[in-house]
Amino acid sequence: MVTKRCGVKAKTKGQVEARISEAMIKFEKEHMGRGPTEAKTYIMEDVVFVRLKGVLTPAEKQLAKRQEGKVLIKRVRVQLLEDSRSLLKNVIQELTKAKVISMHTDISTRTGERVIIFTLNKNIENNFANNS
Repeated sequence: MVTKRCGVKAKTKGQVEARISEAMIKFEKEHMGRGPTEAKTYIMEDVVFVRLKGVLTPAEKQLAKRQEGKVLIKRVRVQLLEDSRSLLKNVIQELTKAKVISMHTDISTRTGERVIIFTLNKNIENNFANNS
């Protein structure tokens, strides 16, 4: 499960952001078949913004050379993430101690980046021991 390694209590904003990034890397590897080359998470008040680089598989890179392939990649990736919505919400809720209100995502077939944005029910940024 994604949260096992990330279940350790984090005291700073940077630690929580790092644990979310680790959880998202693990999710991508286990559920999408390939992990990103880079992951970065930003917590801004009641929003968690996750940026994943290098998420496209070699086959998807080939598909992305044609317009029909780009559309197909986006459709499949959105559906796969939608099917895992409850898992991702649980991970974010466990790590932030806030309820996820909404989740939004997009993937660039040109750069191979994916962004996932979680909106929370409260501002969590001020809850950290050290905002670094």
